[in-house]
Amino acid sequence: MREAIPAVSVVVPAYNAAWCVRRAVESVLAQTFDDFELIVVDDGSTDDTAHVLAEFGNRIRVISKPNGGLSSARNAGIAAARGRYVAFLDADDWWLPEKLEHQVALMDADDGLVFCSTAARLESPEGAPLGEWPCAASSASVLEAIFATNAHVAGSGSAVLARKVAFEHAGNFDERLLSLEDIDMWMRLAVMGGYACVPQPLTVILKRPGSMSGNLDVMRSAAIAVLRKNRTLLPPAKRGGFWRHAYASMLSDFAKWAWRSKRRRQAIGDVVHGLCLAPLARGRLMLGLLAAMLMNRSL
Repeated sequence: MREAIPAVSVVVPAYNAAWCVRRAVESVLAQTFDDFELIVVDDGSTDDTAHVLAEFGNRIRVISKPNGGLSSARNAGIAAARGRYVAFLDADDWWLPEKLEHQVALMDADDGLVFCSTAARLESPEGAPLGEWPCAASSASVLEAIFATNAHVAGSGSAVLARKVAFEHAGNFDERLLSLEDIDMWMRLAVMGGYACVPQPLTVILKRPGSMSGNLDVMRSAAIAVLRKNRTLLPPAKRGGFWRHAYASMLSDFAKWAWRSKRRRQAIGDVVHGLCLAPLARGRLMLGLLAAMLMNRSL
């Protein structure tokens, strides 16, 4: 008998995740929507990740590969996926039980949607609430919204569900990027069609000290690379002033983070660069930041 094809393929990349992957896997297995396959990609772990995954037996599929990074692991999961939708979950995050049910219903109801996500709850390693990542206001152009605000796709890498066929056109996650590889992918998916967000916080994201999001240099380099490489995805009329506005806004964010980290030369350099890029659109912001820096104020 031919094996039934699942509606959703859930991809969980795991690298040295023995301490957390059990919670992630159990949160998927506890979903109220049960027409899915769960693929965990063991990305060359050197801890007990493989032993933890073995406890789940044939309830999950495990792909073991040499360490290649988060994008490489996600790409391996996509290649193995059989479902018409692919959902992503990082090993240190987890879902609430109705997450897939809401997303599949949303996507099934609208063929124009290419991907969707959910609002997310942020927690510390101790379980303390750190706020919520809500759905952003709807936008006529999802691509332009992501350029303007990288956090437009709520929950990002642990909340997104996309049509499997979309990756045949959008391509793989960019394995050259050490961060923001998810933003890069959402930009490419946004060119192909619509995006929607489930307003309930059905994804829980763990915020750990020392995580990739706390690495200023890696994040800054990736943000610059993503904005530059995807400029041509924008309509021709948006590749000039709008793109420079988005780039300057990105620089202003990193300038503030650099200033708070006592990296003052870098902070001032980013502000001046942003001012030169978008003197009209972002001039007031950049001049305000520069004045505060020159007066040695806190930002």
